[in-house]
Amino acid sequence: MRAVAIVGFLAALLLLAVLEVLARRPGSRVPSLADICAYVMRYEVGPVPVGRIGVFGFWWWLGWHFLAR
Repeated sequence: MRAVAIVGFLAALLLLAVLEVLARRPGSRVPSLADICAYVMRYEVGPVPVGRIGVFGFWWWLGWHFLAR
């Protein structure tokens, strides 16, 4: 089961790399990862920076599940 999880994560990383290469071609309509992150970070509901809170929560979750031992 561990091997299936590792293969799944590697496939996801490969897919992200392919999408990033496609996004950086001249005239591409695919947004780059930086464009997506900038869009999410700008999202606000009134004075509350919901996008930044969401990104912070994602990084916290990622660190908690993969880095905390």
